[in-house]
Formats: sequence, structure tokens, C-alpha cells
Amino acid sequence: MKRSINIWIGIDKITIVLFLLLVTIGWFNIYAAVYNEEHKEILDLSQRYGKQFIWIIATLIIAVFVLIIDTRFYFFFGWFIYAGLIFLLCLVLVLGREINGARSWFEFGQVSLQPSEFGKFGTALALAGFLSTRRQDLTKIKVFIIASAIILFPALLIAIQPDLGSTVVFFAFFIVLFREGMSLYVFISGLLMVILFFLSLLINNLYLIITLIAIAFLIAWFATRKWKLCITGLGILILIGGVLYILDYYLIKTFSNEFIILIAIVLAGIAYAYYVFLYNRKAVAVVIIYLFLLGSVFFINSVDYTFNKILKPHQKERVEITLGFKSDPHGTGYNVNQSIISIGSGGFTGKGYLQGTQTKFKFVPAQSTDFIFCTIGEEWGFLGSVTVVGLYLFLLLRLVILAERQRSVFSRVYGYGVISILFIHFFINIGMAIGLVPVIGIPLPFLSYGGSSLWGFTILLFIFLRLDAGRDEYLI
Repeated sequence: MKRSINIWIGIDKITIVLFLLLVTIGWFNIYAAVYNEEHKEILDLSQRYGKQFIWIIATLIIAVFVLIIDTRFYFFFGWFIYAGLIFLLCLVLVLGREINGARSWFEFGQVSLQPSEFGKFGTALALAGFLSTRRQDLTKIKVFIIASAIILFPALLIAIQPDLGSTVVFFAFFIVLFREGMSLYVFISGLLMVILFFLSLLINNLYLIITLIAIAFLIAWFATRKWKLCITGLGILILIGGVLYILDYYLIKTFSNEFIILIAIVLAGIAYAYYVFLYNRKAVAVVIIYLFLLGSVFFINSVDYTFNKILKPHQKERVEITLGFKSDPHGTGYNVNQSIISIGSGGFTGKGYLQGTQTKFKFVPAQSTDFIFCTIGEEWGFLGSVTVVGLYLFLLLRLVILAERQRSVFSRVYGYGVISILFIHFFINIGMAIGLVPVIGIPLPFLSYGGSSLWGFTILLFIFLRLDAGRDEYLI
């Protein structure tokens, strides 16, 4: 049923103002980042700031176009948009231009477009379309697998390019699944994997596994309050582990201590299963804890292979530098080191607009793209940095409010898709600039130079604003 409304009245003005503020701040900081004494005009089209102005004008036209499209278009054609963007991600692997070792760009004369930037809103539409169909229950395995496939398929194609940064961004959509009812255990498992990945690099694997076993038994006791149940399980594990260690020490002589513990956990779990189910329902908690422990130990043993065999040398170095294992201020760690110097040198109020020495002398590579935040830190100081961070947080909070007031599942799911993507970009990009997150090369939304990212983020955001403006227009 259609209701007569005026979308220009219904559109959220606060979000529009925040968007325009961020885009404007980005443009002026791109001008500062690549400022050229011989080309002082901010509209000089031969320079990046002049080109960014063209992108911004085109962006405003795109934004208006997105807003005037009927909301039913996004609802009914979301899958077609997703399929079209999947096709582009496949096509770029064959016809794309290779830049910095990744085949991620289509080149049309002087214009380059990156399909992965547009794949985000396509994936958000497809995920919203799927989850809104008959109100899918994410606690069911089949529904969870399909939803995960929608997210991971474009991520896999981007990983093949290879573009690790954009691949990681797609995992933000699992935040949407959690909001829509995904099992808490699945969400905790994902967080645990990230934590264990870094812990396994920081701590000896044997000590880490022993610590996890101890924590698992403490949690099992807390959940069941049955010492006999927990001590029996620990005894079975120690007995089987001891037997395996003796066999390896005197006969096999090839297994590592970590592998012996892993096999012991598997065998002890099988032996322990019968004993566990003799007890009441609280024993189910023990089974869940055991599965988490087993999965954690498997994952820890796989990290070494992943880190040494899958990650590229420069990616490994970035992780090692972030964790403090290595210091390479003139090599792989140069960007981050100079970025930290730039931000720190800004002090409380900054050096002043166009007065940044790190910026003027081009000490920070990619300062107008991935490291745009260090220009803000140097020239605007702590106050300017906090202002920009505050604008982003205000935008994210506003979008959460808009998402929660939606009357359709489709609009709410899409809204949280927008929030998740913007949040992960904001968190990782600023984290890279201050050395808290390994450098994976993703832009800061609305601030970084580039037409593809600006257009992609704008379409992503304004589709949601259109859905919100028309939340009373169609009951779908």
C-alpha cells in the first residue's frame, strides 16, 4: 500500500549535514596533503584536490539520483544489483589493471574505478533481501550458511585480486547477522579467533594452550558447580596426554607438544562424552565449552601455517611491526612511523592549516588516501582530530537510531549493513594511522581521495537515507 509522502521532507537532515561536513573536511585536507606552490588554486584540475572536487560534484548528483528512485527498486532489484557487482568482480580479475600487485581496477582513460567499493552496497542489499524474506531465522544452520555465503562470495573474489584490506571489510557484515539473531556462540567464536590469532603470535603456543585448558575447566566448574565432573575430565585428559607423550618420547619421536595436547583433547572428549551425559542438563554447557576449547586449539595450531604460508612477506612484516616484534622505520614500518610523528607533532591545537612540515615535505606516503588522518592530526592537532572522530561517532550513532526506527526488516538490515561498513573503515583506517592496527590499505570514508570510494560510500549511505525517508511510503 502506498502512502503519499515527500521524501525531501522525510529525509534525515542531520545525516545529510554530517555527510557534507565530512566530505568538505576531506576535500580541504586533500588540498593540504598534496599542496603544490605552483598550483595553488584549489580547483586546479591537474591536481588531486581539483579532481576530488569533480568527484564531489558527481557524488552530489549521484546522491540526488539515489534519493529520487522509488524504494521498491532497491527491494525488488537488490539481487540483480548484487549479481551485477559479482560479475564486475569476476571481470576485473581478467580485464582489470594491476596496481601495487593487485588487479582491482578498471581503467577508462584518466578515470579508474574499483568494483570492490561498489560491492559493499550490493552485498548489503542482497543480505537485506534474503533476511527479510519470510523473516529468516539465523539460528538455523541452513539460513546462517546462505547468509554467510552472500557475504563471503564477493570477499573471496576480492581476496583473489588480491586486496586484503577490502576483503577484511566484508567480515563487518557479520555484525549485521548478530543484530538479526545469529547465535551468540558464533559471534563469540569470531571474536575469539581474532584474539587468539594475535595471542598465538605473542605467546608460546604450548603455554597458550595450557592456559586455555585451565580457563575451560574453571568455566566448566562455574557453569555446573560440580567438582567431580570437572576433575574427572581433567584426569582423563592428563592420563591420555601422558600416555601419548610417553609413546612419542620412546617410540614415535616426531610429534610436537602442541600436537600431542590436541590429540589428547580429541580422544579425551570422546572418552568423556559418555560420562558427561550421565549428568543433568548442565552437562550440555560442558560440551559447548569443550567444543570451544577444541576449536581454539585447532585454530592456534593453524595460525603458524596461515601466518607463514598465506600472508605475503610485507603483510607479515606489518603485523610484526604492529605487535612490536620488529622495528623497520625506514622500510615496511616507514608509513606508520611517519604518520605517528605527524599526528604527534600537531600537539593540542595543530600547526595550522597548510603549515604541516611532515605534509609539505611529503614524509608520509599515501597521505591523501589511506593516511589522510595524519594531515588532520598535524595541522589541526588534538582538537581537530577529536572533532573529526566525534563527527564519525555522531554519524554512526545517528544511523543506529535510524536503523532501529525502520518498519521493515529489509530497511533495518540494510541500515546495519551501512553502519558496519562505515564503522570498520573508520576503526581500521584511524587505527592504521596511529599504529594500533596493521596497515591493510583502506580509505577513511568521505575524507580520503578517490572517486570509487567516495561514490561507493555515498551510494551505500544514501540508499539507506532513501529507505528511511520512505519508511511509511510502502508497507513491505
